Amino acid sequence: MSVILIGYRGSGKTSLGRKLADRLWQPFVDSDEQIVAKAGKSIREIFEQDGEPAFRDLESAVVQDLATRQEHVIGLGGGAVLRPENRAALKAGGHKIVYLRCEPAELHKRISADAATAANRPSLTELGGGLAEIEKLLQQREPIYREVMDVELDVTALSVDEAMARLAKMI
Repeated sequence: MSVILIGYRGSGKTSLGRKLADRLWQPFVDSDEQIVAKAGKSIREIFEQDGEPAFRDLESAVVQDLATRQEHVIGLGGGAVLRPENRAALKAGGHKIVYLRCEPAELHKRISADAATAANRPSLTELGGGLAEIEKLLQQREPIYREVMDVELDVTALSVDEAMARLAKMI
């Protein structure tokens, strides 16, 4: 069984995933890093040059592979659970799926504070990546996150270490 972290961009999937993997003595894999390696370009470049459908196709191929891995900690991109075939593959793997829930205002604060976000991540709607975009996408995605998850951890007011301590008790 692997532990799979899902949630919106900025919820801490990568930061928390790396710490959890160290604690569990397991490898950490980030689906977005796998996509970038496979494509040979940033996610922003994939969106700009090839479009979102091409990105989602790459993402699905990566998710299908990651869903077969055992004894890993896996951080999935925020939209990786949008396709039904990805959700089915994750569920079929028998993994512990943790939804890292975070309030939109806190997500916006975290994303805005990350200099790499603007360079590497595209806006996902016509709203330009701000708070309104986060609210809109969370409204669409949260029911899907909850459909897929086994447990939910609200990380809004938690540091990475605090979230790590709570997550370790949940799994």
